[in-house]
Formats: sequence, structure tokens, C-alpha cells
Amino acid sequence: MGKQEDVLIEIFNNSNKTKNYIFNNTYIKKICEKYEFGNPFDVTKLDNTEKFPEIMKENDYFIIHLGNGNHCFVKGIKNGFHKFEKIDNENIFEWKYRKSLLNEFDTSESNILSVGFNQRIIHDFLYEDIVSNPKMYGSRRTKSSLKYNIGKQKIATTNLQMEIDLTTEYNDVVTIFEGKNNFPENFAVYQLYHPFLYYHNLKENNELNISKITCCYLLRKKEQNASIIRIYNYTFEDTFDMTTIKLLKNAQYNLIKR
Repeated sequence: MGKQEDVLIEIFNNSNKTKNYIFNNTYIKKICEKYEFGNPFDVTKLDNTEKFPEIMKENDYFIIHLGNGNHCFVKGIKNGFHKFEKIDNENIFEWKYRKSLLNEFDTSESNILSVGFNQRIIHDFLYEDIVSNPKMYGSRRTKSSLKYNIGKQKIATTNLQMEIDLTTEYNDVVTIFEGKNNFPENFAVYQLYHPFLYYHNLKENNELNISKITCCYLLRKKEQNASIIRIYNYTFEDTFDMTTIKLLKNAQYNLIKR
């Protein structure tokens, strides 16, 4: 990670020394200037543990966003990052498709999710019906103030900005999607949990008549003659505890060009 890692190490060391684990974007920018790192907003974007500096791993801390430019180091990496489960052979499918003009054009998260939707993989996986007609809503950003637990630690966010890569709705069931390239070992749970809690609060406040909320993580890896898509469907057993993430089902689709 180079300079970004240097910035993270100094921020963590200072927090660990003072025992004040909350820090903000102003402080991040100050440290970035010291190391001549030009992307301060990228410093806290750690979506899997491979991006962690060793000192955070050794001390067992990860970062949670609190909103209004504030962030917090939280103890217990296993509480904030979830390992992708193994996909059994019975859930690996050969999926014939005819390559379209834009299917493999780029590797953006939007493109990854569009391929899953356009090739009816999401329809087959979630609804077990490739002719089902779910509504699809593209990437959006929203802000919300949330209160929840990470195990025994209470978290309160204010005007927290979250990005939702894709949302589907079918028969009043809302599913939130996160998309990524390649097959990382794990992912930051808050990427799914914050939107999950956001929609739950809308439901509880009678702003949306939602019957059920689940979350999906969709991964794509491009190979020479095919693309592989892995998709994982999750829920949270305790709505207000991020650590209670639970796999509902998973599958792998090997896209074979016709």
C-alpha cells in the first residue's frame, strides 16, 4: 500500500497511544500531507483484510465509519469482517450465455452486477425463476443516522454516507447488492449491514412496506474463455447486531460462451 499504509500506521499508533480511537477526516488530511498521499478519502476504505497494515492485524482492530467525517477503530476484526463461505459442488452451475457488446467491457462494480442481472443469474439464484420480473435500482448514495451493536460495543452514526451498488425488489422483498472483482477471502460486513439497517428503519417507520430484507455479495473473476460469478445471500439474525451475519445460500455460475 505504500504511502496509504504509512498514513494508516501513524493514525493507528497515535490512537492506540492516547486510547482515543475516534478520528476524523481533518486529521486524516493532515497525516496525508505529511506523507504526500493525495487521496485522503481512500485511507479508510478497507474492504478486505488483505489491505490492512500488519499493526492493525496484530492489535486486532478494524475501522467503522461514524458519519460526518468521523471514523473509529474497533477491537475484534472477526466481528467486522466475514470470510466468504465455501461453495459446494452441487451449487456450481454451468451457465451458457451469448456474450453481449458490453458484458466484458469493463470491470466496474456496476458492470459486474449488470452482468449478473442481464444474464438472469440473479433471477435464478434469488427467485429460482429466470422469467421472474424483479425491479432493479442502480447504484445510489444516501445518508442515515444508525444505532446498532458490534457485539458488546455500541455504535451510533450521524449522517452516515453509504453507497448501495444495486437494489432489487420483488413481491415486497428488498435485496441489497455489493459487487466486487476477483475472489477476496473476506469482506467488510458494514458494506451490507449499513444498507440492511437503513431499509429496516424505513420499514419500521412505515415509510416502505417491505416484507423482507436480505443482502447479496456478488463476485466476478474473468478468465480466458469464461467468467466465473459467485453470489452469496446473507441476513442478520439480530437486526441491531452487525456480528450476527448469517449465510442463507450461495452458488457459483461458470459463464460459458455459446
